[in-house]
Amino acid sequence: MKIKLALSFDDILLVPQHSDIVSRKSVDLSSSIGDTVFKVPIISSPMDTVTESDMVCAMDSIGGLGVVHRYNSIQDQCSIITGSKKINPNAKNISAAIGASGDYLERASALFEAGARILCVDIAHGHHSLMEEALNQLRLKLGDKAILIAGNVATKEGYEYLANAGADAVRVGVGGGSICSTRLQTGHGIPTLQSIIDCANSEIDIPIIADGGIKNSGDAAKSFAAGASFVMLGSVLAGTDETPGDFIRQKNNEKRKVYRGMASREAQQSWRNRVGSVEGVCTTVAAKGPAVEVLRDFEWGIRSAFSYSGASNLREYYHKSKMIRQSPAGIRESGTHILNA
Repeated sequence: MKIKLALSFDDILLVPQHSDIVSRKSVDLSSSIGDTVFKVPIISSPMDTVTESDMVCAMDSIGGLGVVHRYNSIQDQCSIITGSKKINPNAKNISAAIGASGDYLERASALFEAGARILCVDIAHGHHSLMEEALNQLRLKLGDKAILIAGNVATKEGYEYLANAGADAVRVGVGGGSICSTRLQTGHGIPTLQSIIDCANSEIDIPIIADGGIKNSGDAAKSFAAGASFVMLGSVLAGTDETPGDFIRQKNNEKRKVYRGMASREAQQSWRNRVGSVEGVCTTVAAKGPAVEVLRDFEWGIRSAFSYSGASNLREYYHKSKMIRQSPAGIRESGTHILNA
């Protein structure tokens, strides 16, 4: 058996290049799915501890996209959509997740009528016949009026499979999330960066949404250099004011919030009253303040990355970026190592 080397975010760095970017404000970060253009290529994850009405509005306010989770009733999910429209009446882009079996067609129709024009077909293993059938049925029911995001997949073959089945964009990344234990539980997965590189080498060209393992804006910058059109964030946004759930005050007066994987024991018990294969964990994270402030810092990190590569937009950045591998000593040097002294 020939074993391929797979690279993760920390394995590579981007090479600084000549730049004529005078101001980071001049960098154009816009990216599109179908005919919908987003000012900022950031999407919030459809998790029940990340995206409901408040997060949808926060994402829309910065020009990104919030995807409302599906771990509730159809009525409750639609209420989140309509609630988002009431909090930010000018909100243009609202997305919601659906599954690929059960009530997914009924749910999709209801969400579309409620105002979610972008539907995210959200299953752990997207390179699956159920996903192909779901995409076919959704197209028959909604036609081209709905934008369909599908995933997750880890390979070029999976990416092409979903593109050929009718997806407008594909979520790429399996097992890389900070609260995901799929690789430990099943032994399956590919480092997210490597998955992006492989999918971007396809002759098919629909947006790649990098999903899983993105810890900071530097990882996002590497995702875009590898060929992603968007990044999806979970842990980066966890603990912000706009995430669902109440703050838990600790004895030392620290505020924290629950953050959990949707395949964790706690999440499964909560949304379907039974537990199957446990492929995630549940924890708490420190309060981070308003999501918009976290997102603005994240955005400026990406803008700075474009400046270091001398690129003024996403496509130029992808074509100009150069990657190098770094040694374990280089990885240590890349961090704020004085904090570990």
